Formats: sequence, C-alpha cells, structure tokens
Amino acid sequence: MAATELPLLSDVEAESRNLSLGTSASELHGALCGWLAGGGASVREWPARILADAATATPAADGALDRLRLASAAQMVDPEYGFELLLPDAEASMTERSGALFDWCRGFLGGFGLAAGAAPNLSEESREALTDLAKFAATAPQDEDDEEDEQALTELEEFVRIVALGLHGDVALAAQHRQRLN
Repeated sequence: MAATELPLLSDVEAESRNLSLGTSASELHGALCGWLAGGGASVREWPARILADAATATPAADGALDRLRLASAAQMVDPEYGFELLLPDAEASMTERSGALFDWCRGFLGGFGLAAGAAPNLSEESREALTDLAKFAATAPQDEDDEEDEQALTELEEFVRIVALGLHGDVALAAQHRQRLN
C-alpha cells in the first residue's frame, strides 16, 4: 500500500469499533481532515485530540487508523491534489453514500473547529465554503437513486474535497508559511 493510499473503509470501521470510538469511519476521517486543515498536528494519538477525550486509546502503529492519519496528511499536501474522502464505494446505496458524505462533513467541522479555534483567519470564499459544509452536515441522507442524483452526489463529493483542501491552504499551510517567514 502506497503511503498516500487510504486504508479500506471496512478496516477503519473495524479498528474504530475495537477502540470504542463510537463514530462512523467517514465521520472519523472527516474529523481527522478537519483537524489537519485547521492546523492540528499529525500525531498518532489523533483520535483523542479530535474526539476531545484524553482517555481515547492511541491507535496501533501501522494499524488502519495510523495509516489513515499518514495517508490523509500526505494527501492534503499532495501537489497533484490526490486528496480523497473516505466514503463507501459506488456499489453502496445512495442513502448510505449520501449519509456518509454528510457524516464526513460533520466530522470535518468538528475537527476544524477544535484545531483552528473559534475565529480562524479565513478568506471570504473559505468562510462561505465552511457555511456550505455546515449546511451539508445538517442534511438528511438521500433515499432516491437515479442518474441525476448520482451526478449531484458526485459533484457534492468533489466540492467537499476542494473545500477541505482550500481550508487547509487558508489555515494550516498559511500558518506554516508565516512561521517560515519569521
């Protein structure tokens, strides 16, 4: 497995259950990505930080959650924009897939807020994008499953992916650049 390849959704779910994290794999990945985008450190004990629970166990080295952390951190700075969302594959139902996307957005908002704080320095575009993510996070999963809905879900996934990268650039990367200049 390449260092930038996400582990399987089922592997993340299994390790999450074993650690009693109580959240879906997609929401957990969203929270990790939000944490990273908000300037949080890529550390092995990341679940304790993003779940704001010091008693949360640290994932095993090279386990699915540790590989998820490493791949996500690498993908967020990939110059080829290889960043991916950890979501069910195309064979899953529309309800499962749209629900996972909205879970991912909820997780992202929580992780981002924890790392970036209450008033991060964002561009107007990023503030609007964050508002859009909040709307998605409050949305119920889609039941219907036609070609138009498939296209709309694909477009939403791409939008969320680009928003996550944009927020990472506005907050985490901008802070790193400011530190280098000082």
